[in-house]
Amino acid sequence: MPDQSPALLRELHLLTREGNLNADALRKLKQVNHLMGLMRPAIEDVQARHPDSVMVDAGSGNAYLGFVLYELFLKDADKGTLLSIEGRPELTERAKGRAERLGFGRMQFQTAHIDQAQYPERIHLLMALHACDTATDDALVAAIRHGADHVAVVPCCQAEVAAQLKEKRPVVAGSGAMSQLYAHPWHRREFGSHLTNVIRALTLEAFGYQVTVTELTGWEHSLKNELILGRKVHRENRRARVQLERLLAETGVAPKLTRELGVKPAVQSVPDAETEAAAPESPEAPEPVGA
Repeated sequence: MPDQSPALLRELHLLTREGNLNADALRKLKQVNHLMGLMRPAIEDVQARHPDSVMVDAGSGNAYLGFVLYELFLKDADKGTLLSIEGRPELTERAKGRAERLGFGRMQFQTAHIDQAQYPERIHLLMALHACDTATDDALVAAIRHGADHVAVVPCCQAEVAAQLKEKRPVVAGSGAMSQLYAHPWHRREFGSHLTNVIRALTLEAFGYQVTVTELTGWEHSLKNELILGRKVHRENRRARVQLERLLAETGVAPKLTRELGVKPAVQSVPDAETEAAAPESPEAPEPVGA
């Protein structure tokens, strides 16, 4: 983006001494800039309605996203803070030094895991880029509990639900044919990942968010490219809550997000013995690496 200074790009080690971008740096910068473009309406909405806004980057890592956001939207603003939360102290200290050198005085840092962080009472925007497995759930829980107006998460490495699908059979009446969607380890991993994000989007809707699910960037840049955007429009959505409870019941899973928020599966009848016998399980194949 034209508003990005060479000083920032050097601090993030995206520029060489000669002032050039290497291929890996260009890939990272393109992904972050694309996300900023998709988040721009949310950020501008927050700044228009809450001049002294509080934005949170949960699981910030090297804080590339936070630094780019600050320079584009907060650097020239009179008010507003950005809190970066990261569990690795060495990354926090490194980011603090960068912020001091760049003069980003309203950029704050906290060393903590997402589910153990001390959050401001009110959050206006929360984002989490590639928070791994249940860390994305932790970020969504923080956003919902602290009334975030806008949420933006790019999930990564969903494993919890796939493990639950392996251990549990769904409580659903019928032939049990739907379980064939995840009978094989490879399909279970992919289906579990998809189901996880469907539950996340539906949970946001149940708690009053208008949700958009889109592609962050092309496959050539990252395989983890699903972006979930949420904007708070209601206190709650009973219809979405009922759908979420039914989905939990029919799939037999209980991800951390719904457990933390007290969402329980709908009560359903258990299939009888004849129905169970009619749907034998497929032979188990070896688990692929990372399943």
